[in-house]
Amino acid sequence: MRAFLLTFVLLVASGASAQDLGETSFANSGEADAQEPFLRGLLLLHSFEYDDARDAFREAQEADAGFAMAYWGEAMTHNHPVWMRQDRDAALAVLARMEANAVEVTPRERDYLRALGFLFDMGEEEQYDKETRDDRYATAMRALAESYPDDLDARAFYALSILGTAHEGRDFTTYMKAAAVAEEVFDANPRHPGAAHYLIHAYDDPVHAPLGLRPARVYSDIAPAASHALHMPTHITLALGMWDEVAELNERSYDAARAASNRRGEELNGHGWHALWWWHYAATQLDDRPLADSLLAVARTAAEADFDGSTAQAHIGRIAAQHATAFGDGSVWNRVTESGRGSLSTRAQIDFARGFDAAMSGDLGRARQIADRLSEASGEDTAWSVRAAALALDGLVLIGEEQTEQGVERLREAAALEAEAPLMFGPPSPVIPAHEALGYALLASGDAAGAAEAFEVALSRAPNRRQSVRGLALARDAQ
Repeated sequence: MRAFLLTFVLLVASGASAQDLGETSFANSGEADAQEPFLRGLLLLHSFEYDDARDAFREAQEADAGFAMAYWGEAMTHNHPVWMRQDRDAALAVLARMEANAVEVTPRERDYLRALGFLFDMGEEEQYDKETRDDRYATAMRALAESYPDDLDARAFYALSILGTAHEGRDFTTYMKAAAVAEEVFDANPRHPGAAHYLIHAYDDPVHAPLGLRPARVYSDIAPAASHALHMPTHITLALGMWDEVAELNERSYDAARAASNRRGEELNGHGWHALWWWHYAATQLDDRPLADSLLAVARTAAEADFDGSTAQAHIGRIAAQHATAFGDGSVWNRVTESGRGSLSTRAQIDFARGFDAAMSGDLGRARQIADRLSEASGEDTAWSVRAAALALDGLVLIGEEQTEQGVERLREAAALEAEAPLMFGPPSPVIPAHEALGYALLASGDAAGAAEAFEVALSRAPNRRQSVRGLALARDAQ
């Protein structure tokens, strides 16, 4: 039996050192030539760099076609737990290649593969839905972590599997359970990329964000070669309203993702779009109009180059919506920014922003048309943010139509939906938070005390948001 226990201190193919991706040890049965690409893939996997991780695991397979864990790793790149996405067919194709090579495995490796079987229904007569598969996988990963308590990667992947069971949105109990597991890994190995990464996800809301500052402060230093690792600390700093830090790290993340896309000869990848969106949001909160304008221009150019790309279209719509509402600039809309593609949530962001622009500019007929369309698209089975956006826009248009009482009531309904929803991470959705919109409506109607209360709630959900800070100051001055 071939067995190795290696700490990843080798040089990766790009010439970057191991410290550029983090550090871990993983006993496995692969040949010596397969060790470096396998361990590189493992570290990339912990940072959600799925494309590069897949390439690395395939390198390991080329070095050792019978190396089971290299196939395990490639299959894992097709499961994205935090994003609730999975390509089961692609993963099963990888595992079929593994079986065709008649691989030999250790008992521990067999347990890893058994857990993977639950995740993808490998060899199961009964087909389960994704939610059930995720739950069964988390149970299997708990057993694996308990069977091998010194295996930090097993415990890290167990923490990630717990996050992957939060199908109904952010749930504090679930996320704190994951955090408890990841904290132990982080204490045992402060340079483990998965430990820092999964802790940030677990603490990614304004209530728990202070607990996430410790991993957030080090993750970008643990794995600076991973663009996602450069972005992830800003999940904590954004939740705390630390806009300079949000801008700085997302700029670095965007640059790294852009470079990775260029190396592959591809358009801007998902990590790059995500960083650009958050970087632009930080610019709106810093009230840095020149920076925001330049980033919008970058986004437009990238979206035009990838006009058929769903990721590009979703993100350019969000960037345009937050630009228009932050600066009152209705000139952002063109064939790219309002292409109408993307998810209903993205479409709702765009419609809200365009309706808001129309109402603020006095074009109430256009505003009413957009508000009615958004109301028709929303329903009890749609996301709360879509329903809140529809109610809020309807309320703002009603106020413009001099039906103030009815308009404020609609905004209260939107705020009630927002208050009942799990705390969100990232730039707000709706693009103007419902409590913030309610606050300005109450302030305009002369209810300064009610406005102050609304702004305080808005700031509890989105600390240091510029527009809510300004509104609260105005409301307090008016009392």
